[in-house]
This record gives sequence, structure tokens and C-alpha cells, in this order.
Amino acid sequence: MHMTSKLAKLGLFDAKVPRYTSYPTAPQFNADVGGAQMQAWVRSIAPGSQISLYLHIPFCRHLCWFCACRTQGTQSLSPVAGYLERLRTEIALLGQNLPHGVTLSRMHWGGGTPTLLSPDMIDELAAAITAVAPLAEGAEFSVEVDPKEIDSARVAALARAGMTRASIGVQDFDPEVQTTIGRLQGFDVTRDAAQLLRSAQITSLNADILFGLPHQDTARIATSVQKLLTLNPDRIALYGYAHVPWMARRQSMIPTESLPTPERRLKLFETAKQLFEWDGYQQIGIDHFAAPHDSLAIAARTGYLRRNFQGYTDDPADVLIGLGASAISRFPQGYAQNAAATSDYAKSIDAGRFAVSRGHAFSAEDQLRARIIEAIMCDFYVSYDDVIARFPQASGQIRQLLQNASERFGEMVQLTEDGLRIRQEAQALARIIARHFDAYALSGAGHATAI
Repeated sequence: MHMTSKLAKLGLFDAKVPRYTSYPTAPQFNADVGGAQMQAWVRSIAPGSQISLYLHIPFCRHLCWFCACRTQGTQSLSPVAGYLERLRTEIALLGQNLPHGVTLSRMHWGGGTPTLLSPDMIDELAAAITAVAPLAEGAEFSVEVDPKEIDSARVAALARAGMTRASIGVQDFDPEVQTTIGRLQGFDVTRDAAQLLRSAQITSLNADILFGLPHQDTARIATSVQKLLTLNPDRIALYGYAHVPWMARRQSMIPTESLPTPERRLKLFETAKQLFEWDGYQQIGIDHFAAPHDSLAIAARTGYLRRNFQGYTDDPADVLIGLGASAISRFPQGYAQNAAATSDYAKSIDAGRFAVSRGHAFSAEDQLRARIIEAIMCDFYVSYDDVIARFPQASGQIRQLLQNASERFGEMVQLTEDGLRIRQEAQALARIIARHFDAYALSGAGHATAI
């Protein structure tokens, strides 16, 4: 049987499964976790330790139709200023509860469009963070950059704040594809933004590009990838476009009939993957590529790759604190998510309390399955020694779980005395195999296709 047929038989082209940037996944969060739990978890952080920080800026000058992020459009900085006032208050609240000497190993500003902020706003926000938890030596500070919303003054402000890495949104360079997804962005604009960032000594550049967009074919994605490669990004995220108009109403602007079939999506991914690898990039997990010198590639080669809400990371911190509307924090004890609506978020912050509206406290079973799923998503391999060392009391269960997966997926995986490995030709099944270890029912809200 041809490999494509084997993958189809196991559900690659019709299954809808989570992306597993967390486990349990966000649809499993509940109201049992609130602000009081967040406060307790923050206070339990070890003094002098390093944590990660994520700041969500949910504003865009123009809302792209393909995007399913929690964002809102604005033509004025007035609502942004009000939001930043609450964000600085939340940062101060964090500082009141954070143990002494905590520093940041990683910081990421996402959105939305963080580069919508004026230079003064960037300066004030960075100062508020530094007063509470400064960047540690060797820390990485990354910012999502819209090439249409960046200039030398804002780059200079970000550089003053300590930015070390920029993540540039590309999606696709084809004019018809851009028109259909509501994001017009010429190659020249993107190239100029990359040059501007590098001129400010921000030399580490990420780029996001999508496959599975309307009107994409192999020739078009190949052209976009080749243009992107001329910018020499250090790291590339090749995400599959998730068409979920029942969750993101703006996606209803995209005609369903213009979308490629799941089988075509696989070909689009393989075309882009081949071009990246021909140019010397190393595949990282299911959807990232990195130059050999990049820290993500080094982490993948040395077994330290991890997965979180921003995708893949080499961050060793056990705590990720999310600030801003809808932001999610991860602690060793569980997840805590802020209220999604900016109005609800603002009410909590104005009342002097953390804005957490839901979350999930880990059980021992959650932690065991989370480690197995993370290993699958990061390494396509689950090591018996690694998992049993973390959960020695569950050695029998671990072996049984991997045995069950071997029976379910047959020749797509290889089970040995050392562990379970997904065969290279079957790595597209990673999310489906991860789902096999998920003890929770799939959300009724639905998920993106497996490819």
C-alpha cells in the first residue's frame, strides 16, 4: 500500500485533533482555577529563579481574515493606551507577589501587533517589567513584528528594551493569496523590515509562513518560500492554516471552495519542507525549521526541545507567566488563563486582582501524559528511561501505554526496549499519535485538521 494511503487510513486527511501546545488543551480549562490560585502559584515560585514572561497586545491596525487570534482592530492608539495602563497595573500586581530575585530567561511580546505601540509606549512598558523582573544574563526577548507596522524609532525603542529576536509575519507572498486572506504585504515591505531590524543589531530573525491557504498550490508556495529564504531567517514556523470560521468569524470572508484539500495540504507542506532542507535548515518538531546555529536547532539535537503556547522553545524555565487579556500562564501546578475579553480583563485589574477566569490544576496522570505528548511533538520519540525517571511509580503504566500505541499504529511506529519512535515517513501523524495518549474527550468546538 502506498504511504499516502496508509496515512489516510489512519486519519491524516480527515481527523481533527489539537495542536498540543499544552496538555490538557485549552478547551479542558475550567472555572475552578481563578485569581486566588494564580496568586498562590506565583508566590510558590522559588526565590532567585528564572521564569518566562508573555505579554499579549490584542490590537491590530487591520484585522486579517485568516487570523484566529484574540485581537481587535483600532485606528487610534487611545484604546491601546488604556489597555497598557491596565497591563502595567497587572505587572505591578505580579511584582507584589513575586518572590525576591526572580529574573526572566525569556520574554515574548505577542498579539495582535506589538509593534503598533509608539516608542514611548514601548519604553514605559519595558521599564515596568524591568522594575519587577529584569532580563537575566543571556536572556532572549522576542517580539512579533508586522512589517507594515515598524519604523526606525520603534525598532530603536525595542532595542533599548533589550530585544534580541524578531518574529516577522509573512504568511505568503502571492498577491491573489494575500488578497483572499485580507493581508496585503509586498515582499519589498518585508525585506525592508528585516534590514531595518538587522541594522539595529537585532540579528536573530524568525519568520512565520502558512500552508493550506486559499488558492495556494505547490508552485505558489515554492515561490514564496524561495523569496523568504533570500532574507536568511534563523528560524521559520511553517504553520498549517486552520480554517475555523465557527470560532473566528472573520474567516467566513474566506471562500471555503478556494481552500486546498487535505491531500493537497500535505503536498504543500512537503514542498516547503524540501526547499527549507535543501537550504540547510533542520526540521524542528512538526512545523518549525531552524538554521544549524540557531538555539532551537541545538536544543533539538541535544534533547532539550520543549513545546508551549508559542510553539517550540529551548527555554528551560518551569514557569511561564502570561499577562494581558486571554494570556495563559503555566506553572508546575497547572494552567491559568486571563479573561479573554479586554473589558472583563480590565474590570479585574481595576479591582486590584489577577484577571484569571479559568485554568486547570494538574493531576499526576495529566503530568505523565503531558510528558509523553511533548516528547512525541518535539522528538517523535518517547524514551522509557526519560519518562520512567520522571514517574518511577508508573513504570508499568508507561510501558502499557506505549505498547497500546504500537498496536494501534503498527508499522508507522517502532517499539523497542528503549521506547517508541515514529518512523520518519510517518511523522505527519504526530498529532494523531499524540491524541492517542490524550485521556480527555475532544472538544465539541472542534479542532483543525491533522495536516
